[in-house]
Parts: sequence; structure tokens; C-alpha cells
Amino acid sequence: MQRDELADFLRRRREAIRPTDVGIAAGPRRRTAGLRREEVAMLAGISVDYVIRLEQGRSSQPSTQLLAALARTLRLSDDERDHVFHLAGHQPPPAEGAGRLARAGLIRMLDLLGDTPAAVMSDLGKVLAQNRTSVLLTGDQTRFTGDRRYHVYRWFTEPEVWATHPADEREHHARAVVADLRATAGRRAGDPVVQGLVDRLLAASEEFAHRWSEHEVEVRRADRKTFVHPRIGSLLMDCETLVTPDLGQQLIVLTPADAETRERLDLLRVVGVESFSTEPTQ
Repeated sequence: MQRDELADFLRRRREAIRPTDVGIAAGPRRRTAGLRREEVAMLAGISVDYVIRLEQGRSSQPSTQLLAALARTLRLSDDERDHVFHLAGHQPPPAEGAGRLARAGLIRMLDLLGDTPAAVMSDLGKVLAQNRTSVLLTGDQTRFTGDRRYHVYRWFTEPEVWATHPADEREHHARAVVADLRATAGRRAGDPVVQGLVDRLLAASEEFAHRWSEHEVEVRRADRKTFVHPRIGSLLMDCETLVTPDLGQQLIVLTPADAETRERLDLLRVVGVESFSTEPTQ
């Protein structure tokens, strides 16, 4: 681990980020160049003390999860993120093409959407970035590792995930995620990342194997679905999916479908993230 080099790089990248780039008002009394350490800590979900120790070269070796969170917060490019991993003594995550890191333009759109829940997903259903309101609604979906990064994998291997949707919508949701994966598998024929995920799902879930055998194909673009929040209750949301030209990444935008949901979403922004337990990153 190259502590001094890592400290210098992270500090310089923090100072290069404009507050408005991440949805923070600069304010007339702001003296700090770029983001404050407290803001980096808040956005990355880590302690301020650890950010300070990182920038002073006094930290323990950061975990890969923590490095990924910092890379998202500091808007690092693929090359910059790989550099951070090397400086910290880790191998960078294996390349997955467009599904590896949220594109900078989509990140900016997340910030501009503000109070509207939105997330960037890969074409395999891995959440690459979320804005704050999306985290309030669904929890931090970027914290998962391994196959758990993919929503379709969690849906068919972790029954507790079903509680995020009402019982009468689960059949529709299961069919939709499989049909969407089938479309991606056809578009990326021969891609070992896609085929590996499908093979592991076939081995792990009889239900997935059954649905996969039905060969339904559908790219999700617009939908209406109900999210069940543990404290706020049901929220009926219209889901709009915007894709990049190469279909590699998607911007998912959720808007309230009725007045009651709009009121509950306003309440959710006040309640905050207390109901979501987060896995420690360091």
C-alpha cells in the first residue's frame, strides 16, 4: 500500500470536485477548494475521521468496498479508479465494459434530478450509482459484492427481497427481470460475464430455470410499480428508463404516480435513512 501517494491523489481529487457537481450548494462563505472532507464522508458513507486519516497517510488499508464508494463520490474515471486500487494495494475489479462505472453524464443527471429518485444501472441490473432520494426509497443498492450486485440474482436467491414489492406484483416483477436479462444475453451473445451469471442463476434457482426456459424477451422501458418501504408504507411509482446509445447503461427515474405517494415521498425525505441498516465499509 502506497499511503502517501494514495493520500495525495485522494486529496487532489477532492479539491477538484465542485460542490455543485454533487448537488451541494457552494454558498457565499465557502473557503474550501472543492469538497469538504465532511461532505466526502457523507456522500461515501464513511466516517470523517477515516477520510482525514486517508488524506494524511495514516489509515489502515481501505477495503475494496470503501474504495468503490470513494470512486463514485469523487467521480473517478475507470483509469483513476484502477489507480486508486493499485495505490491501496488491491487489484482493480475485473473489467465489465459499460457496466463497470456509471458514466459521468449520467452522474450529473442524477444530481440534477435532486428530490426525484433516480439510479444508474448496468444492462445486467447492477446499480452503479444512486442519488440520495433513491437511497431513501430502496436503500444503498451499490454496497453489494459478487453476484449479489445483480438485482436479478438477489431476487431469485434471497426471498427477503420480495418484501420490497406487494405480493400481487411479484409475478410480474419476476417475469420482467428475467425477460430483460434474456434480451441482454441475446444482445451480448458470447459474453462470458453474461453467460456466467445465467449459469449460476440456473444452478441456484429452480424458479429462475423455469422462467428462463420460457424464453420471454422484453427490454424494460416504462412501467408502474409499487415499492413497499418499511416505515412509510406503499409508494406507487412510475418508472421511466432512459438508455445510453450502446444500451450498456440505464438511467432509472421514478416519479410519484398519485398524490398520496407524493406526500409519502415528501415524508420519506424527512424521515431519512434510519430504517436502512448499512454494511460497514471500514
